[in-house]
Amino acid sequence: MADLTVAINSGGKSSRMGTDKSFVPLLGKPMIEHVLERVSELNQVETILVTNKPELYKYLKLPMFNDVFPEKGSLGGIYTAIYNSRSDFTLCVACDMPFLNPELLRYMISLVASDTDVIVPRVEGYPEGLHAIYSKGCLEPIRQKLETDKLKVIGFYDEVRVRYLDEAEYHPFDPKGLSFNNINTPDELQRAQHKAD
Repeated sequence: MADLTVAINSGGKSSRMGTDKSFVPLLGKPMIEHVLERVSELNQVETILVTNKPELYKYLKLPMFNDVFPEKGSLGGIYTAIYNSRSDFTLCVACDMPFLNPELLRYMISLVASDTDVIVPRVEGYPEGLHAIYSKGCLEPIRQKLETDKLKVIGFYDEVRVRYLDEAEYHPFDPKGLSFNNINTPDELQRAQHKAD
Protein backbone atom coordinates (compact mmCIF):
# COMPACT_ATOMS: atom_id res chain seq x y z
CA MET A 1 0.00 0.00 0.00
CA ALA A 2 1.19 3.53 -0.77
CA ASP A 3 2.21 5.81 2.07
CA LEU A 4 -0.71 7.84 3.36
CA THR A 5 -1.09 10.99 5.42
CA VAL A 6 -4.33 11.81 7.21
CA ALA A 7 -5.17 15.52 7.27
CA ILE A 8 -7.93 17.03 9.38
CA ASN A 9 -9.16 20.37 8.07
CA SER A 10 -10.07 22.74 10.89
CA GLY A 11 -9.86 26.04 9.08
CA GLY A 12 -13.53 26.95 8.81
CA LYS A 13 -15.06 30.00 10.43
CA SER A 14 -17.84 28.01 12.20
CA SER A 15 -20.17 30.96 11.62
CA ARG A 16 -23.34 28.85 11.62
CA MET A 17 -22.39 27.11 14.87
CA GLY A 18 -21.58 30.37 16.62
CA THR A 19 -18.47 28.85 18.22
CA ASP A 20 -15.51 26.79 17.01
CA LYS A 21 -16.96 23.49 15.74
CA SER A 22 -13.85 21.51 16.60
CA PHE A 23 -14.40 22.01 20.31
CA VAL A 24 -18.17 21.69 20.52
CA PRO A 25 -18.84 18.84 22.97
CA LEU A 26 -20.43 15.69 21.58
CA LEU A 27 -21.01 12.82 24.00
CA GLY A 28 -18.68 14.40 26.53
CA LYS A 29 -15.69 15.28 24.38
CA PRO A 30 -14.79 17.83 21.70
CA MET A 31 -15.90 16.93 18.19
CA ILE A 32 -12.35 16.91 16.83
CA GLU A 33 -11.40 14.20 19.31
CA HIS A 34 -14.10 11.95 17.84
CA VAL A 35 -12.62 12.58 14.39
CA LEU A 36 -9.09 11.82 15.62
CA GLU A 37 -10.23 8.60 17.27
CA ARG A 38 -11.86 7.39 14.06
CA VAL A 39 -8.77 8.02 11.93
CA SER A 40 -6.27 6.79 14.51
CA GLU A 41 -5.65 3.31 13.09
CA LEU A 42 -5.46 3.62 9.31
CA ASN A 43 -1.73 2.76 9.08
CA GLN A 44 -0.95 6.33 8.08
CA VAL A 45 2.59 7.67 8.24
CA GLU A 46 1.35 10.84 9.97
CA THR A 47 -1.77 12.74 11.00
CA ILE A 48 -1.65 16.49 10.42
CA LEU A 49 -3.96 19.39 11.16
CA VAL A 50 -4.73 22.33 8.89
CA THR A 51 -5.64 25.29 11.09
CA ASN A 52 -5.03 29.00 11.34
CA LYS A 53 -5.43 28.86 15.15
CA PRO A 54 -2.62 26.51 16.18
CA GLU A 55 -2.64 27.70 19.79
CA LEU A 56 -6.11 26.15 20.32
CA TYR A 57 -5.00 22.74 19.05
CA LYS A 58 -1.59 22.53 20.68
CA TYR A 59 -2.83 20.01 23.26
CA LEU A 60 -3.46 17.45 20.49
CA LYS A 61 0.31 17.31 19.80
CA LEU A 62 -0.11 17.06 16.02
CA PRO A 63 1.90 18.75 13.27
CA MET A 64 -0.08 21.87 12.32
CA PHE A 65 -0.05 23.98 9.17
CA ASN A 66 -1.52 27.38 8.34
CA ASP A 67 -3.23 27.86 4.99
CA VAL A 68 -0.73 28.30 2.16
CA PHE A 69 -3.35 30.48 0.42
CA PRO A 70 -5.29 32.28 3.20
CA GLU A 71 -9.02 32.90 2.95
CA LYS A 72 -9.58 30.32 0.20
CA GLY A 73 -12.10 28.13 1.99
CA SER A 74 -12.15 24.35 2.01
CA LEU A 75 -10.27 24.06 -1.28
CA GLY A 76 -7.44 26.09 0.24
CA GLY A 77 -7.41 23.72 3.21
CA ILE A 78 -7.19 20.69 0.93
CA TYR A 79 -4.30 22.30 -0.97
CA THR A 80 -2.49 23.05 2.30
CA ALA A 81 -2.93 19.44 3.45
CA ILE A 82 -1.59 17.93 0.22
CA TYR A 83 1.22 20.51 -0.01
CA ASN A 84 2.49 19.72 3.51
CA SER A 85 1.90 15.98 3.39
CA ARG A 86 4.97 13.75 3.57
CA SER A 87 3.09 11.11 1.54
CA ASP A 88 2.10 10.70 -2.08
CA PHE A 89 -1.54 10.40 -0.98
CA THR A 90 -3.46 12.38 1.62
CA LEU A 91 -6.82 11.51 3.14
CA CYS A 92 -8.58 14.82 3.82
CA VAL A 93 -11.45 14.91 6.31
CA ALA A 94 -13.23 17.74 8.10
CA CYS A 95 -13.15 18.45 11.82
CA ASP A 96 -16.97 18.38 11.94
CA MET A 97 -17.45 14.76 10.78
CA PRO A 98 -17.58 12.80 14.07
CA PHE A 99 -19.14 9.66 12.53
CA LEU A 100 -16.33 8.82 10.12
CA ASN A 101 -16.30 5.09 9.47
CA PRO A 102 -12.83 3.51 9.79
CA GLU A 103 -13.85 0.47 7.72
CA LEU A 104 -15.01 2.66 4.85
CA LEU A 105 -11.84 4.74 5.09
CA ARG A 106 -9.71 1.57 5.00
CA TYR A 107 -11.61 0.42 1.93
CA MET A 108 -10.98 3.76 0.22
CA ILE A 109 -7.28 3.50 1.11
CA SER A 110 -7.19 0.02 -0.46
CA LEU A 111 -8.22 1.65 -3.77
CA VAL A 112 -5.16 3.93 -3.87
CA ALA A 113 -3.30 3.34 -7.13
CA SER A 114 -0.68 5.07 -9.24
CA ASP A 115 -3.24 5.83 -11.96
CA THR A 116 -5.65 7.64 -9.62
CA ASP A 117 -5.50 11.17 -8.21
CA VAL A 118 -8.75 11.36 -6.24
CA ILE A 119 -10.79 8.68 -4.45
CA VAL A 120 -14.11 10.12 -3.34
CA PRO A 121 -17.60 8.91 -2.38
CA ARG A 122 -20.65 10.41 -4.08
CA VAL A 123 -23.76 11.00 -2.00
CA GLU A 124 -26.88 11.39 -4.13
CA GLY A 125 -24.55 11.98 -7.06
CA TYR A 126 -22.49 14.72 -5.38
CA PRO A 127 -18.81 14.10 -4.47
CA GLU A 128 -17.89 14.48 -0.79
CA GLY A 129 -14.65 16.40 -1.32
CA LEU A 130 -13.83 16.60 2.40
CA HIS A 131 -14.03 12.83 2.73
CA ALA A 132 -11.54 12.01 -0.01
CA ILE A 133 -8.02 10.87 -0.80
CA TYR A 134 -5.85 13.14 -2.99
CA SER A 135 -2.53 12.54 -4.73
CA LYS A 136 0.28 15.07 -5.08
CA GLY A 137 -0.82 15.30 -8.72
CA CYS A 138 -3.75 17.46 -7.54
CA LEU A 139 -1.49 20.30 -6.35
CA GLU A 140 -1.03 22.14 -9.63
CA PRO A 141 -4.69 22.04 -10.80
CA ILE A 142 -5.85 23.16 -7.34
CA ARG A 143 -3.30 25.97 -7.23
CA GLN A 144 -4.56 27.29 -10.55
CA LYS A 145 -8.12 27.35 -9.19
CA LEU A 146 -7.04 29.11 -5.98
CA GLU A 147 -5.10 31.76 -7.89
CA THR A 148 -8.19 32.61 -9.94
CA ASP A 149 -10.59 32.43 -6.96
CA LYS A 150 -12.49 29.43 -8.33
CA LEU A 151 -13.01 27.83 -4.94
CA LYS A 152 -15.49 25.03 -5.57
CA VAL A 153 -13.97 21.98 -3.86
CA ILE A 154 -14.61 19.67 -6.80
CA GLY A 155 -13.90 22.32 -9.44
CA PHE A 156 -10.58 20.75 -10.46
CA TYR A 157 -11.84 17.16 -10.71
CA ASP A 158 -12.18 17.37 -14.50
CA GLU A 159 -8.41 17.87 -14.73
CA VAL A 160 -7.37 14.81 -12.70
CA ARG A 161 -8.10 11.08 -12.56
CA VAL A 162 -11.01 10.47 -10.19
CA ARG A 163 -12.24 7.17 -8.75
CA TYR A 164 -15.82 7.63 -7.48
CA LEU A 165 -17.56 5.41 -4.94
CA ASP A 166 -21.30 5.43 -5.32
CA GLU A 167 -23.81 4.32 -2.71
CA ALA A 168 -23.92 0.67 -3.76
CA GLU A 169 -20.17 0.45 -3.13
CA TYR A 170 -19.98 2.18 0.25
CA HIS A 171 -23.34 1.01 1.60
CA PRO A 172 -21.95 -2.27 3.04
CA PHE A 173 -19.56 -0.25 5.22
CA ASP A 174 -21.90 2.56 6.19
CA PRO A 175 -25.55 1.69 5.47
CA LYS A 176 -26.91 4.89 7.02
CA GLY A 177 -24.35 7.17 5.40
CA LEU A 178 -23.39 8.65 8.78
CA SER A 179 -19.78 9.13 7.61
CA PHE A 180 -20.79 12.15 5.58
CA ASN A 181 -22.67 14.01 8.32
CA ASN A 182 -21.23 17.49 8.77
CA ILE A 183 -22.30 19.24 11.94
CA ASN A 184 -22.59 22.94 11.20
CA THR A 185 -25.39 24.22 13.45
CA PRO A 186 -26.65 23.75 17.02
CA ASP A 187 -29.68 21.88 15.61
CA GLU A 188 -27.45 19.47 13.71
CA LEU A 189 -25.40 18.97 16.86
CA GLN A 190 -28.54 18.08 18.79
CA ARG A 191 -29.55 15.55 16.14
CA ALA A 192 -26.03 14.12 16.20
CA GLN A 193 -26.31 13.47 19.94
CA HIS A 194 -29.33 11.27 19.22
CA LYS A 195 -27.67 9.46 16.31
CA ALA A 196 -24.69 8.64 18.47
CA ASP A 197 -26.80 7.23 21.29
